[in-house]
This record gives sequence, structure tokens and C-alpha cells, in this order.
Amino acid sequence: MITDQGLILACSAVGAGLAMIAGIGPGIGQGIAAGYGASAVGRNPGAKGTIMSTMLLGQAVAETTGLYGFAVAIILLFANPLIGKLK
Repeated sequence: MITDQGLILACSAVGAGLAMIAGIGPGIGQGIAAGYGASAVGRNPGAKGTIMSTMLLGQAVAETTGLYGFAVAIILLFANPLIGKLK
């Protein structure tokens, strides 16, 4: 028999796994940005500083979505707020 707490823990584990899918987008986006940045530096080495700072700022912004997904997964696994709602 499945208890209420067991069901919440199982659904939280599935939710945490789905939240980690949010890491796929930033990984792909950062790889594309790094490739275009390297290509741009190869075409114009004199603008390396500007290209690198712009690329790193963009990658930092892109990484936040992955970190938000990671934070949601950790909350669901270790600090589950739904367990306290049980009778």
C-alpha cells in the first residue's frame, strides 16, 4: 500500500528529475556561444577583450536558468515543503 508520504516523496523525485532537464538548454546555449565567440576572435583578434567579456556575461545569464532548475530539484529532494502539509 502506498502511503501519502511515499506518494509525495515519489512525485518529488520525479519532479526533481524533470527540473534537472532545465540544465540541457543552458549547456547547449553556452556551447554555441563559446563556439561563436572563438570564431569571432579568430576573425578579429584585436577585439578579443570585448568579445570575451560579452560572451562571458551572456553565459552567466544563460546559466541562471540551469541553476534555478538545480535549486528546485534540491528543494524537492531535501527540503520538501509538501511533507509538512500532511495530516
